[in-house]
Amino acid sequence: MADNDLHVIFGAGPLGLAVMDELVARGRQVRVVTRSGRAAGTSGVEVVRGDGADPASTREVCRGAGVVYHCANAAYTEWPEKLPPLMQGILEGAASAGAKLVYGDNLYLYGRVRGPMTEDLPSAAATVKGRVRAQVAAELLAAHEVGRVRATIGRASDFYGPRVLVSTLGEQVFSAALAGKPANLLGNVDLPHTYTYIGDFARGLVTLGERDEALGWAWHVPSAETRTTRELVEMTYREAGHPAKVRVAGRTLVAVMSWFSPMMRELREMLYQSEEPFVMDGSRFDRAFTAVATPHEEAVRRTMSWYRSRMAGKSLSESSGR
Repeated sequence: MADNDLHVIFGAGPLGLAVMDELVARGRQVRVVTRSGRAAGTSGVEVVRGDGADPASTREVCRGAGVVYHCANAAYTEWPEKLPPLMQGILEGAASAGAKLVYGDNLYLYGRVRGPMTEDLPSAAATVKGRVRAQVAAELLAAHEVGRVRATIGRASDFYGPRVLVSTLGEQVFSAALAGKPANLLGNVDLPHTYTYIGDFARGLVTLGERDEALGWAWHVPSAETRTTRELVEMTYREAGHPAKVRVAGRTLVAVMSWFSPMMRELREMLYQSEEPFVMDGSRFDRAFTAVATPHEEAVRRTMSWYRSRMAGKSLSESSGR
């Protein structure tokens, strides 16, 4: 078992950087691993080049780690090819260091569920992306079971927050709200849908990395009370100072768009998540770790503040001719 305070994060997307922020706030030593060896927003933090799918690379960058966070992802269209090697490579790196491995996961593996989703549900996904998520999660927990690595999984619903651009409540909602333009959404926006604030996701993963009783299990991270998508969108537009405007694409339009857009082809099989109630139950985590989720009102304010700063930065860059 590693006894130092080095925390290694694979991935510098929104989740990886949110985990970095949380660890830095707790005074931890942090190393961020990216394929390029660079990452925006990591001033004062060690950033190294590494390939999460290459065991030789992961063994090197994980040397001396006490906890490893798997926050790496692949392009949405490349999950079947890219996610299994990523899991195996990062698993090898953590195991070689004797470190805990914390994996940031989503809810795809459960498939279509009637009622709230709990951690006790079987992996019953009928979609390609759901099955590959189930595969890599099962491989990780199996490695824990045989003693190869000490691992835990934190699962979140659709997340939003600072740095989150590609999401249901991402740029197409927050930037649109700032501009007073319609938000583009899919499915039925009047059904209950759990959304997770990215800061709560990160705090949840760091908590799992600190608590040995979390090992060997999957946990649903804290999320604020479930609202409808429309309610969250209206909250966002109020914060932006504009009346809410929503433009919704149903299954027929998505099918037509999928003829021309690879992303729409990928989204089509997951459309059920926005056509039915999509509710995550995080009570097990709450009972075990007494966690409190950020209220949506506060999370939306923080997210909007980040988007305003981003927009101001873009305007300044354009005005200076960069």
